[in-house]
Amino acid sequence: MHGMRTTVTLDPDTDAIVRRLMRERKLTFKQALNAAIRTGAGTGVRKTVSYTRTKNMGIPKVPLDKALQLAGQLEDEEIVRKLALGK
Repeated sequence: MHGMRTTVTLDPDTDAIVRRLMRERKLTFKQALNAAIRTGAGTGVRKTVSYTRTKNMGIPKVPLDKALQLAGQLEDEEIVRKLALGK
């Protein structure tokens, strides 16, 4: 398969992307440019993936089936406290 030879002028940010791919994956400029184009073709934006780490919070100390009721009681107590302080 023969490719098309052309001259392109890259913006600084896209040049940095290609150079980073070259370093990280040990690619030639041509390979990195083609990989970048294939990855981003048709999207117009760079896709990012993020992950959220989970953490075991232990056993709840309040019954979660009554969480809304508990929240209401706590809110009521705070309102009464503020009224008592004259706020």
